[in-house]
Amino acid sequence: MHSVPEIDPDSAKRRLDAGDATFVDVRDPDSYRAARIPGAVHVTDETLETFLDETDRGRAVIVYCYHGNSSVGGAAFFLEQGFKEVYSMSGGFEAWRGVYDQETS
Repeated sequence: MHSVPEIDPDSAKRRLDAGDATFVDVRDPDSYRAARIPGAVHVTDETLETFLDETDRGRAVIVYCYHGNSSVGGAAFFLEQGFKEVYSMSGGFEAWRGVYDQETS
């Protein structure tokens, strides 16, 4: 199993602003619809295969969940699938929203 690097919300925000990372939301559909990081891709069991088929494995991926726990497993999975640069966002969406509430869609 891969060791999963974590990224804090401030560093993730810099990656979002730079446009050089794909953000992956692994929360439930209702939470994703209610609020998310702008441009985040909602990956569920139903959309996972399409995401794997269509996403550049050389592009950075930042995975987030509610509080930064489930995203560790998701990030480890993407590393196992051959993605080169994958992070779990520490503190999850709740940490992001605490700092960047205006930066949600």
